[in-house]
Amino acid sequence: MRTRKDIEALEQSVLAPYAMKSKDSLGREHDNSQHEIRTCYQRDRDRIVHSEAFRKLEYKTQVFVILEGDYYRTRLTHTIEVAQIARTIGRSLQLNEDLIEAIALAHDLGHPPFGHAGEFALNELMKAVDPDGFNHNFRSYEIVTKYEKRYPEFDGLDLTAEVLVGILKHETVYDKTALVDRFSKIGPTLEAKVVDIADSLAYLSHDIDDGLTSGCITQKDLHSDPLWQRAYQRVHPLNIDDPEIFKYQIVKALIDMQTKDLLEESYKNLKKHNFRSAQEAKDYHLRKSAKPVISFSPPMKGQRDMLQRLLFEKLYRHYRVERMTEKAKRVIHQIFDVYKNNPNQLPYDIWDRPAKPNNKKKLKEFEKKMYKAVCNYIAGMTDRFALDEHKKLFNPYQKV
Repeated sequence: MRTRKDIEALEQSVLAPYAMKSKDSLGREHDNSQHEIRTCYQRDRDRIVHSEAFRKLEYKTQVFVILEGDYYRTRLTHTIEVAQIARTIGRSLQLNEDLIEAIALAHDLGHPPFGHAGEFALNELMKAVDPDGFNHNFRSYEIVTKYEKRYPEFDGLDLTAEVLVGILKHETVYDKTALVDRFSKIGPTLEAKVVDIADSLAYLSHDIDDGLTSGCITQKDLHSDPLWQRAYQRVHPLNIDDPEIFKYQIVKALIDMQTKDLLEESYKNLKKHNFRSAQEAKDYHLRKSAKPVISFSPPMKGQRDMLQRLLFEKLYRHYRVERMTEKAKRVIHQIFDVYKNNPNQLPYDIWDRPAKPNNKKKLKEFEKKMYKAVCNYIAGMTDRFALDEHKKLFNPYQKV
């Protein structure tokens, strides 16, 4: 039988010098006891999978609201796809796959209902009391350190520092680093940077799949794009008559081309930097001048940017998507306003009914606390729950 110590010894012999080894983890805030069989990152992954927030991802929007149909990707299917792509990249670069998977599975736990529309709405609303607005990375961090209740001795899941930093410092077009003093001087691992880029790779490719299925974009819309053309030239000679199979093969080709380019460029960068340890890689990523190590080649990055712009124009600004987006924002704003105007309508475990102070300074603190409570309540909703909540609040005949 293979024990944790056997797995840690295997990591030492198989993984690259710059990979984050389980035995070298900075550990947990509370309980640093070790399991006989599983490494610390395997335990992190399992804690995330069994969390309430992870299960809720099944009913949260990626691009198309779940009521549009059950084919489209949700936050959960997107998360699984990111984890799969990230593990493929990590395996090839000899990085720690368990750490990669844990970060990937947790990276979207803090997303509110209705995808980025919900996030934008909450950000607008929270800026009234907090200049930082709403940051879903920080929300993810709070979920795993505070709001998930499992242990009698402490709040949260008590994940390792490396996973928490990967959550806080997850960066893409849509994701910005959230600052927490405890981790301000700890850089993300290479495993965390793999998750960042796998997230970008997944949503670019899979949004095309969902966009084509919805009819919001067509092959004709994409035909002038260089990256699409490269994928098309690989699939066209197969003479596939079935449009569904053709679509799947195109998306598969897009992912394959991007992944191979990413691996070649990243391996070249890793050889150039010659990191002798995971700590060197973390320290490097703390520098403001640090250039990406896990990255696409310049030509591929340029083609990806072109395809991303095309999607913004043709898919994300399609009238059907715009309607969904604006409706989602209205729902969030209206629910927020109702609870902001009378927070005593919130459940007791969300708002504990503190007395409203008369002091001006304390009143400002009270208002910020109240906004945060409303925001957290809404951010924890699924699409379906938010729509049901909206009906209860605005339909006089709906049972509350």
